[in-house]
Amino acid sequence: MLSHADNEILTRTDQGTPMGDVMRCYWMPALLSSELLGADCPPVRVRLLGEDLVAFRDTNGRVGLLDEYCPHRLASLFLGRNEECGLRCVYHGWKFDVEGSCLDMMNEPPGSDYHAKVRIKAYPTTERGGVVWAYMGEEDSQPPPLPNFEWATVPETHRKISKNRQECNWLQALEGGIDTAHAPILHRTITVDTNKPGIGVNTDFVTGGAPTLEVDVTDYGYRYVGIRDLGERGNFVRTYQYVMPFHQARPRQSGYKGGASQQMIAGHMWVPMDDYNCMIYNWVYSFGPEPITDEEFVEIERGYGRGPEDMLPDFRSKGNRGNDWLIDRQVQKYETFTGINGINAQDVAVQESMGAIVDRSRENLTRSDMAIIQARRLLLQSVQTVADGGLPPGVAPTYYNARAIEGILPKGSDWKEEMLELMHPNL
Repeated sequence: MLSHADNEILTRTDQGTPMGDVMRCYWMPALLSSELLGADCPPVRVRLLGEDLVAFRDTNGRVGLLDEYCPHRLASLFLGRNEECGLRCVYHGWKFDVEGSCLDMMNEPPGSDYHAKVRIKAYPTTERGGVVWAYMGEEDSQPPPLPNFEWATVPETHRKISKNRQECNWLQALEGGIDTAHAPILHRTITVDTNKPGIGVNTDFVTGGAPTLEVDVTDYGYRYVGIRDLGERGNFVRTYQYVMPFHQARPRQSGYKGGASQQMIAGHMWVPMDDYNCMIYNWVYSFGPEPITDEEFVEIERGYGRGPEDMLPDFRSKGNRGNDWLIDRQVQKYETFTGINGINAQDVAVQESMGAIVDRSRENLTRSDMAIIQARRLLLQSVQTVADGGLPPGVAPTYYNARAIEGILPKGSDWKEEMLELMHPNL
């Protein structure tokens, strides 16, 4: 279990909180690049680390991320006019560029230089992998190396990304993602021929039974593996990567057989909007020769319950707390373990069902929770490191080529000897 005090530390990310200070050491995903469709397009609201912000793409294609509220009379800049390399407040015409400088004040007399004395809070941004990232550290602090995850640097044809909003604290969403033990239970199908999406009864996930877990701490987070005994077939070994503070990579499909690794990897980023909501970025990429088509990605998303027909315009799922996540008790009785359609939808349901912020002092953890326990340790250590003036793990670019793979290995073999080079190619 986690003490109540430590639970408060890990779950609160607003400005001035210990975990908020840790988060502000990293590049933070703010929104998808596709939400800003082109130069001078409409601005977009962004809620990130408890702050209300507004994003816009200026005439030259640069992305600005500003305080949502104009410093004059605090009207929302979401209503603003995106024009001629700046966002202009429609209330009194104050205009700001992507760096937060005030360019013009329509309510000031000719010759006034008051605009030169006014700034609005603005965060540096960069675009990588179809995501707009923001650095929210102190104004005079140096941003970390760019977030060049392998998935973010492959050709656009070989990468797809989506996002969905979850109505709970970021940490319980993250912990649901790095928990490997739940997969063959929560996502289990009951009837072999069901067309409902789930992990299914015939996969190596299930036939191997409960996994043996190992966690290998690194300077960016940790590698972790689930090892399942398949009898005469050997051991099914599935490796993952956890990159601080909220990134996970997992294998997309099997293929580590005969010395060859699979060609696709998927993962998530569980980003705090505030203490009670988070935005989940879902990515998949191919490092092989074959691209990922739009049609393939739509089918992938549908399998997770994130298809176009499953989502609301604000990125929430149509199945949510207000309608009991669209649970179907007949399907639960005869077809799938949960009666909830889609793997991601099942994850969202159980994590939101815990409440906005779960009280971890009431938990009873087991060995299968090893990855969760280690993540909490790293996060708490990072709080102390940052408080002492240091940098937390995952800031340096040692995670750039970290991959997640899976496969069947002979009994008695060492997964590190067999897989470590494939998990970190070209390093």
